[in-house]
Amino acid sequence: MVLFWPIQQELDCINTNGDILGKIKFDASTDKHFFDPADESISISDEDKASIAERLAGLDSGKHTIPMQDDD
Repeated sequence: MVLFWPIQQELDCINTNGDILGKIKFDASTDKHFFDPADESISISDEDKASIAERLAGLDSGKHTIPMQDDD
């Protein structure tokens, strides 16, 4: 299971061990979201990869959104 935690306009992807796997970011030039791994040495399970891929597809389709943070 992967938790998706909003930080500014990105989502931290955190596994059940509390390791930050990386961030989901938005690329305005392609109008797509992408996964940016935090550290190549962290192993990502197939289940976690599937969960991240599902979230990416949901963000690109509009099913999911990244909540905006108000810094005021």
